[in-house]
Amino acid sequence: MITKRDEKLQTYARLLVNVGMNVQPKQRVYIRATVDAAEFVHLVVEEAYKAGSEDVHVAYSDDRLSQLAFQYRPLEVITNFPDYVVDERMDYAKDGAAQLALISSSPESLKDADPEKLAANMRAYGTAFKEYMKMMQSDQFAWTVAAYPSYEWAQLVFPELDKEAAFDKLLELILYTVRADVENPVKAWEAHNENLHLKADYLNKKNYKALKYTAPGTDLTIGLPEGHIWCGASSVSAAGIDFMANMPTEEVFTVPHKDEVNGTVSSTLPLSYGGNIIDNFVLTFKDGKVVDYKAETGEDILKGLLESDDAAAYLGEVALVPHDSPISNSQVLFYNTLFDENASCHLALGSAYPFCLEGGKLMSDDELTAAGLNNSITHEDFMIGSAKMNISGITAEGNEEPIFINGNWAF
Repeated sequence: MITKRDEKLQTYARLLVNVGMNVQPKQRVYIRATVDAAEFVHLVVEEAYKAGSEDVHVAYSDDRLSQLAFQYRPLEVITNFPDYVVDERMDYAKDGAAQLALISSSPESLKDADPEKLAANMRAYGTAFKEYMKMMQSDQFAWTVAAYPSYEWAQLVFPELDKEAAFDKLLELILYTVRADVENPVKAWEAHNENLHLKADYLNKKNYKALKYTAPGTDLTIGLPEGHIWCGASSVSAAGIDFMANMPTEEVFTVPHKDEVNGTVSSTLPLSYGGNIIDNFVLTFKDGKVVDYKAETGEDILKGLLESDDAAAYLGEVALVPHDSPISNSQVLFYNTLFDENASCHLALGSAYPFCLEGGKLMSDDELTAAGLNNSITHEDFMIGSAKMNISGITAEGNEEPIFINGNWAF
């Protein structure tokens, strides 16, 4: 018997294929997922074939195997990414395949791992897949990041429930955030997409030269490069295909000028990074770079992130998300950046998205750097928004205009 949940999961799979990746006839598809999501992956794969794909490849990972690898593999092995591992993903990327990353891992899956190994592994991963990340951040192919629960993740979010009840509750929340539970999900996404583009259009017309953030523990000014573009919701691949990079998404975002960030910013939600939690942290910037930091939880992990490469201590993204938004209003802490970043204004340490700059998709690394964009092997969002956040846009004449008042849009 087909249950209501079965119908919602089928709808979710269809949304990921037709709205998220927007799979085209004969287009290849590459999916990354953990074994926890295998049952749901089967639905996605079938929907991709129904959409006309002739080659749907799934690359599975296993959290327990990752834990064992960090426990027993020596440093020189844990940092080795063989060519065949990189080549497989690059083969699909260079062919313009639609790509899906389906997140299920517990945010604390590697909390017992050696921080030195973690940091070295993340640096090695970023280096090995740098070309892939550059292609993705330039929208050379359609890509989507989404999620499906695991028992471990669900019990971290709902520790008061048994594992089955926690799983069910987290799944229902995910389906709610991706609009899979409404009467016409596709129309709902079309309306949401239009609304986010209207916000981006307003900001693009304003063409602010900087943003000023004020909130408890935050006093930060972020310069914006000439030619910056505000984006929201759908993007367009090199083949001209509309796609949704994140499902869910509530943000409007652009690139900061890497050398024009000054002041202090405080996190407002935990950051899940490398199978660990970083929480209650403060970053101080001078001329773009983090010059001081502290964290109540995971400070050694934060240190590893900031030292991923010479550019990891600079910003690559600035994103605006109203406090009065579906995920925020759920009052659930997901411990997962895909969701928590869409409940809060956020920034990203590391690389910038070239598509957020006029002509950026076609620029070389040197040209992007000269324009003020950051180039790093990492890109990690962290949440800074709250109901007490105020953001102003600074015009070319130096005047301040409200963008956010008390955590929400001022226009």
